[in-house]
Amino acid sequence: MKLFLCSHFSSVGSLIKEEIENKKVAFIPTASLREGYTGYVGSARKLFKKLRAIVTEIDISTEAYSTIQSVFEEADVIYFTGGNSFFLMDQLRKTGTDGLLKKELANGKLMIGESAGAIICAPSIQYIEQMDEKPEDYSQEDDAGIDLIDFYVLPHYLTAPFKKVTEKIMTEFSDLNLCPINNRQGIVIDGEDSKVICKD
Repeated sequence: MKLFLCSHFSSVGSLIKEEIENKKVAFIPTASLREGYTGYVGSARKLFKKLRAIVTEIDISTEAYSTIQSVFEEADVIYFTGGNSFFLMDQLRKTGTDGLLKKELANGKLMIGESAGAIICAPSIQYIEQMDEKPEDYSQEDDAGIDLIDFYVLPHYLTAPFKKVTEKIMTEFSDLNLCPINNRQGIVIDGEDSKVICKD
């Protein structure tokens, strides 16, 4: 399985440019749809353009399953923007996109998860509730994540405006295998291997 998980994609995406250049990207902005600030979505679009990626944008909360399926099948890379982790996870599970994603990852495709897109890869997303408010219309019985990794990504570690809340999560969930990353770091997972890489 190939994953690249980060806090802020436009800051670190060039670290994996050979995986993105001229590739077909399924760009999923769903997590950002209910957020006030979405500048990171625009900056990610710019970086993909700079790297000459062929981008297809798709919102999994409104698109037909068959359309999501064909976009995923066509893509080389599946990218999830930041935003609200609970809203994104709810939509993934409600639409069956979580199953589609796992199938494409099993076929060797790369998933890029930025912030919320990284958080959802954990076994559970309950630990992030202090940073991401659970939507009133959240329809899941539990807080399960997609369970692609055996650790818990804590994005934006010690960076404004998340400095205090990330410190608090680190303290309160010290029993979890937390992996804190700042906006200049990314986690590369290739098969069984994972490493944190950093932008100078």
